[in-house]
Amino acid sequence: MEFQHIILKKQDGVARLMLNKPPLNVLDIAMMREINDALEGLNGDPSIKVLLFEAVEGSKAFSAGVDVSEHTADKVNEMIEVFHRIFRLLDGLEIPTVAVVHGAALGGGCELALFCDMVIASEKASFGQPEIQVGVLPPIAVVALPEIIGPKKTMEMVLIGDRIRADEAERLGLVNKVVAPEELQAAVDEFVNKLAKLSGAVLRLTKRAVRVGSVGSFEDGLTAVETLYLGPLMNTEDAHEGLAAFMEKRPPLWKDR
Repeated sequence: MEFQHIILKKQDGVARLMLNKPPLNVLDIAMMREINDALEGLNGDPSIKVLLFEAVEGSKAFSAGVDVSEHTADKVNEMIEVFHRIFRLLDGLEIPTVAVVHGAALGGGCELALFCDMVIASEKASFGQPEIQVGVLPPIAVVALPEIIGPKKTMEMVLIGDRIRADEAERLGLVNKVVAPEELQAAVDEFVNKLAKLSGAVLRLTKRAVRVGSVGSFEDGLTAVETLYLGPLMNTEDAHEGLAAFMEKRPPLWKDR
């Protein structure tokens, strides 16, 4: 599929979805439709083990957010539908997702980063939800952020709209790893290669386990994970291969099923 506003590359089990509207990668409806098309194409692709979101080289920002001109009354319904479809698709995506942030991730750009399973950022990255300063609010952030950074810090981010630096985002749990700008690509490659070397089938099931295990009481979560472990997981070839390889002191030969 040919895209105008994004670039999608697949190699060695890794899909890289690059925002391609430098310098600020402002998200408009056309660009967001392309992101949705790309996500729909990735869903169910057994060859892909991890998805990276990043900005194209030369960008000053990961994304400065959704185009303000598309928040107006004549476009807002379509904008919300298309924008929120990104997160509905991400929520249903079985593979792990990683955001790579260098520069600013603001508004919808911040929401896109925080909604990924993991975030790697350069020391020059910053994060913020400044929507309130233009008279609106960030729907994805108000739903997803409290679970990540807690309700009080969420209130501060969405009610004041100030940016936070990468080191504070890491301290809050919004970011997994912060590195020097010149080390970012190497750190991303190392991080992603660790995932790509694992069983795709088990990666998917482990991500699902984290989700079902966090719903309801401890007993509810544990029961759900036990069911997943003894059913779908132990029915994979890779679970048996991994255990056998360990006991036989050899590298596993994953079949990703």
